[in-house]
Amino acid sequence: MKLENIVNKAKDKSQFKDLKGYINFCNEYLQYVSDNLQAVIVSQNENHYCFYQYDKAANFQISRPINTNLMYKSIDFVKISTEYLKILRSLKTSKSSDKTVREIINNSTYTIQQSIGAALDALPAGKSNTARKLNGDLFEHFIRLIINEIGINCRAGVVQIPVVVDGEKLFNMNYQHDLIIEKNDEISLIGSIKTSSKDRIDKIFIDKFLYNKLTEKQTPHIAIFLNDVQRKNTKRENEYGINATFLPGHFKGYTVKLNPLDGVYYCDIRPNMKTEKILKDHIKTFDNLLVEDLWKFI
Repeated sequence: MKLENIVNKAKDKSQFKDLKGYINFCNEYLQYVSDNLQAVIVSQNENHYCFYQYDKAANFQISRPINTNLMYKSIDFVKISTEYLKILRSLKTSKSSDKTVREIINNSTYTIQQSIGAALDALPAGKSNTARKLNGDLFEHFIRLIINEIGINCRAGVVQIPVVVDGEKLFNMNYQHDLIIEKNDEISLIGSIKTSSKDRIDKIFIDKFLYNKLTEKQTPHIAIFLNDVQRKNTKRENEYGINATFLPGHFKGYTVKLNPLDGVYYCDIRPNMKTEKILKDHIKTFDNLLVEDLWKFI
């Protein structure tokens, strides 16, 4: 398999109609990078991150940061991907607290999505905006497929909110949401699905505030992120590190002074999210959403 073929598949949304499509792509990508990279560059400041450097077929482009603690190798993913689907399908009847099961959920989700993002990083620099939009769309679709797979129907779409004054409906306001879960024709959960919180965290908190204010309800709002790191150049040529893109001050301020979100979930959770007050109480790894929290929301 040539890199060009893999990148063309990543650009083709018809390849990702179901979870098997995502898994098949990931298997092909992991097989490619196991033997064909120009180099694997270790991050200078957080050594468990690395960057894939492609060969001349991709003009020696360098990928986004890859968390080696989460990203499966090709030989392991072939076996684990089958377990991944079995685990998802069993969650409705078996809310496992097994550490290995949770690790497979979290790490497989990360590996599959990062394989798409890293493949799109092989596109020319001028195509980066297109790649970013496509990667985000595929992540949203991926998460909705996962939630449907565990037995909870969900969708994306527009919600019409009637604005009522003195008992009279004046007009509708339309809200577009990445994740909508309904029960008995009532919306029971609204979610935002983004690859990172960069430039987006403010809007998610404000959306919850406005939606619940306008509907006069307390509909739960959650946020699902892949990670919050990006590549940064160091002072030395051909050396790279990572920057965190999460804004803890904004998150804490909105949580305390506006309204807390009802759940925030990461595949690649940052260390301060596990230790800092307020952050550790509101942010969890992605497996917690599937194993425990979604069932409480519905």
